Amino acid sequence: MTKEYTVTGMTCNGCLAKVKRTINGIEEIQEATIQLEYPQAKITANESLNLKDINQALKKVGNYTISEEYQETIQAPLPEIKKQESLAEKSITTYKPLILIVGFIAAVTALSQYPFSDFSGMLWMRHFMAGFFIVFAFFKLLNLQGFANSYRMYDIVAAKWKTWGYVYPFLELALGILYLINLEPFYTNIITIIVLGVSSIGVIKSNLDKKKIKCACLGEVFNLPMSTVTIVEDLSMVSMAAVMLVFI
Repeated sequence: MTKEYTVTGMTCNGCLAKVKRTINGIEEIQEATIQLEYPQAKITANESLNLKDINQALKKVGNYTISEEYQETIQAPLPEIKKQESLAEKSITTYKPLILIVGFIAAVTALSQYPFSDFSGMLWMRHFMAGFFIVFAFFKLLNLQGFANSYRMYDIVAAKWKTWGYVYPFLELALGILYLINLEPFYTNIITIIVLGVSSIGVIKSNLDKKKIKCACLGEVFNLPMSTVTIVEDLSMVSMAAVMLVFI
């Protein structure tokens, strides 16, 4: 049995992907076609669907509602314009929060060795990695569910295992603490190379596919678009971990 449904709350391709993933994950549904235009959903199922259960699942990923009633207001074009304005523009101003945060971490970790008579580049890298992971984990943990949903849009592991999006910020925090106290540096650097190396794959793929999606590096606090800046960020951390691994 195939029926058409209205889904309210979808404003962009990111919303579309989350709704599609959620609806297709329901056991009773054999096939579901989701789109931004009416009808937003065409669902094939063996039995009548419990829309209440589907709506509860949708509420976990965003402010979306499915119903059998047609609503003309769902096709309002303004959300699409907002999406283009917030994600298409990539400039220094757009990445100002990220630049300032990384710059502050770099400066503070350098100043920790003042008056620089015996300045150690290796010590600076270790302290920078500690500060980077701890600060970035903090922003992600401010809205853990929001981060996990955004991260699934491009990370190859989180896309298949949604729990990874909830684990990742805590892993970042743990790595930051390990770098700070210099505990098990060999394994700490190995884990960093593996985790950020794998994360970079999804980032690179999204950039090559020219997807206009949100970068989740600073969680849901800042609306940063995915770009080569994210690639540089991840690969720089991988490179520093590799250098420290060699000179342990």
